[in-house]
Amino acid sequence: MSKLGALHITKHSGAKQTATVIFFHGSGSTGADIKEWVRLMVEQFSFPHVKVLFPTAPLQPYTPAGGMMSNVWFDRANITPDVPEKLDSLARIETEVKNLIKTENDAGIPSDRIIVGGFSMGGALAFHTGYRWDRKLAGVFAFSSFLNYNSAVYDELKNNTGVTYPPLLQIHGNQDDLVPLKWGEETYQKLKSLGIQGSFFVQERLGHSLNRRGIKIIKDWIDEKLPNS
Repeated sequence: MSKLGALHITKHSGAKQTATVIFFHGSGSTGADIKEWVRLMVEQFSFPHVKVLFPTAPLQPYTPAGGMMSNVWFDRANITPDVPEKLDSLARIETEVKNLIKTENDAGIPSDRIIVGGFSMGGALAFHTGYRWDRKLAGVFAFSSFLNYNSAVYDELKNNTGVTYPPLLQIHGNQDDLVPLKWGEETYQKLKSLGIQGSFFVQERLGHSLNRRGIKIIKDWIDEKLPNS
């Protein structure tokens, strides 16, 4: 049940691959969906030397949907910041994400040439990946994303002061009614207070969705963090 679904790939468009981006979709979506969504926002979301991976979350029971089966990275008690994280569910997806990164490592791409990011729940998974499971990554990005108030990510950062972590790019719409802007801002400020360096961009008149401007910010940031080498 914890195995990842289909893996969709945007291949590097010219030079030899020297870096990888892993883009996690939101709850109930798929890798194919987020790949197409990103392509519609920025037609050329590709890089000469970077392979972009769009994995699909495992199909599993999802508590906020009444226990119905859904493609989600992890289960949670509710879509609010004040509930405890389901750490057993996060531990199962940790194994899968680490395997995905190891596959890239084994192919010659070190962790410091890998960026992880995602939309909504996918961004939350990216937080756990870069700030708990592989601190050597080149960067973390999150669009319309969150961490719960007592997240294990915060505990990890509190217990490892002085450690260097990947830089963060966070983007959020000011009309998001599923993950309110305040929740995203609180997540960013908490991470920043615990030593994470990064940037936060607010997108005007944007709900719980991607937009062209935000994806362009992500693309330019990837170009900066993963230069051709």
